[in-house]
Amino acid sequence: MVGAGQLARMTQQSAIALGIELRVLANTPDESAARVIVDTRLGDYRDLSDLRDFAKGCDAITFDHEHVPTEHIRALTAGGVQVHPGADALVHAQDKAVMRERLTAIGAPCPAWARVPDVERAVAFAAEHGWPMVLKAVRGGYDGRGVWICRTEAEVAEAFDAGIPLMAEAFVPFERELAVLVARSPHDQGVSYPVVETVQQDGICVEVLAPAPGLDPEEAAQAQRLALNIAHELGVTGLLAVEMFQTAGGLLVNELAMRPHNSGHWTIEGALTSQFEQHLRAVLDLPLGSPTMTAPVVVMVNLLGGDDPDVFKRYEHVMAHDPGVKVHFYGKQVRPGRKIGHVTAVGDDLDEVRARARHAAVHLTTGEYV
Repeated sequence: MVGAGQLARMTQQSAIALGIELRVLANTPDESAARVIVDTRLGDYRDLSDLRDFAKGCDAITFDHEHVPTEHIRALTAGGVQVHPGADALVHAQDKAVMRERLTAIGAPCPAWARVPDVERAVAFAAEHGWPMVLKAVRGGYDGRGVWICRTEAEVAEAFDAGIPLMAEAFVPFERELAVLVARSPHDQGVSYPVVETVQQDGICVEVLAPAPGLDPEEAAQAQRLALNIAHELGVTGLLAVEMFQTAGGLLVNELAMRPHNSGHWTIEGALTSQFEQHLRAVLDLPLGSPTMTAPVVVMVNLLGGDDPDVFKRYEHVMAHDPGVKVHFYGKQVRPGRKIGHVTAVGDDLDEVRARARHAAVHLTTGEYV
């Protein structure tokens, strides 16, 4: 697995149970996964020679982020390395304009969009589709970074001051955000997890509700079919997370990720097969596991670092207060706003389960009680 963040760290837990030896490529020895995985190699994912050295002896290569240069992935494949997802698929998670072009071509519902090389073209797009408008970095944006909601021409100009390629999208007055996690193997077996609701704050996912409360069963099935079709059409191997907007007029595809995803962390306790095990199964072309939920309701809340870095001094209270809440720490230094872990609660009643997960998360990060 190229990358040694928390996704690789949690993948290691599934690899142990499956008898798979996981190797990770880390930039530094103090990264999240590097702290717990014996076979950690240090190197730069942007350096082809480092990638080639890392791949020696591996049955397959996969990723915990989408930042490996596309041309390097093609070079590895040309050299006989099994890379999943391959460059032709992964580019759709790396380049938002390429993603929109392909999704539009296969008929997936998307917001109105356009490549905008300059301020004038962006303002013309807003004149056609209305203000506010959304500008996105074509490459490299995540967790709200690289996204500008512009209400004036001055704000558009400010976004272009970043000096990076941008694309424009119509602002979507959505009712809520949904996510569908699917897996696809090389021989085209596919499975879909239940549709979840993701709660965002300042562009960062703070909470996931599984299944999405009150979602019409037909619309849920439509979302799953849409995600599975995208995985098939794009040739994805491994996991695909499809982030969607639920609007009064139907579903719209927002973003894609081709790896384990924050919207799927709840599956560790909440599904018969976690997303991390599922990704390994798909990448190695093993039969895929059941995505069935282990309880009627699962809630995952992200732990975002606060001003007090000593989260562990509050750990004992959370464990004693609710032995059923599961806490996952990522081995990261605490910084305000940084994802340092997550908590998961399962049960029968949404309000009760949500309150339990929130209590644990708030107390761990702030010391307060809710």
